[in-house]
Amino acid sequence: MKNYLEAHGALHVAGTKLVDAAGKPVQLRGVSTLGLAWYPEFVNEAAFRTLRDDWGANTVRLAMYTCEEGGYMTGGDKAALEALIDKGVKLCAALGMYAIVDWHILSDGDPNIHADAAEDFFRRTCARYADQPHVLYEICNEPNGQDVTWPVVKRYAQRIIPVIRAHAPRAVILCGTPTWSQDVDLAAMDPLEDGNLMYTLHFYAATHKDYLRDKAEKAIAAGAPVFISECSICDASGDGTIDYESGAAWRALIGRHGLSYIAWSLSNRDESAALVRAECDRTADWAEEELTDTGRWFRAALREDRG
Repeated sequence: MKNYLEAHGALHVAGTKLVDAAGKPVQLRGVSTLGLAWYPEFVNEAAFRTLRDDWGANTVRLAMYTCEEGGYMTGGDKAALEALIDKGVKLCAALGMYAIVDWHILSDGDPNIHADAAEDFFRRTCARYADQPHVLYEICNEPNGQDVTWPVVKRYAQRIIPVIRAHAPRAVILCGTPTWSQDVDLAAMDPLEDGNLMYTLHFYAATHKDYLRDKAEKAIAAGAPVFISECSICDASGDGTIDYESGAAWRALIGRHGLSYIAWSLSNRDESAALVRAECDRTADWAEEELTDTGRWFRAALREDRG
């Protein structure tokens, strides 16, 4: 099957577009793990190969929670979590896929709370993968909270970006935006001074509809490079009813702009956003009936976008 890394090489940002080594627009599309501490079994060669060969994915996002149960900052086994990231990065390289290393803040809200740890993590991680062109770095998953404005997030990013650049000067960096990575339009009005960075937007189609699509359009029109590093077609809790109509509207926006997108989540958790059915204990080579409704929808979308 297609070796995406061999075909496209190191990526960079040009204007609002993600482009490959030849300067041609490229769309990263794939899936995100759920918390690495919770579902480590899905980080395996057969799973990633299934996503590549059957689904048409070219990217896996490795989501490492910082403050949830088993999180990096809340008693989790840091060595084991970093080993899972390393395993995932190496699997992606072997399969010719791209990997996103995700510092997955959520309940901590303000990324500055654990900026010291983030700085240490990215310093060591970027040194480890400095010569790996398939690795992207997502520095704050979903900043959130009333006081977590774009200037607050920007201050954190201005601290972490130089740490990454010291080891990976040409790597693509993904930066979260306030309100659980929705305020890309605010970032567009006061951008970071880094030419190889994209702003993340997250959507859950049953909750996020025209108003968030309008924010995305506004940001892109203002010149901001937008990357959808997490999305699903249920509500923002990760559960609830699927909204196929809103999902189709998001697909249309993604298609218009050639946006990269990552589906949430590679797990069999008993919730709507999980891609694998809860009663299925297989961690790869899933039959269609072993996928959730969300899983089947994203598999179809990824296969269509593979062309």
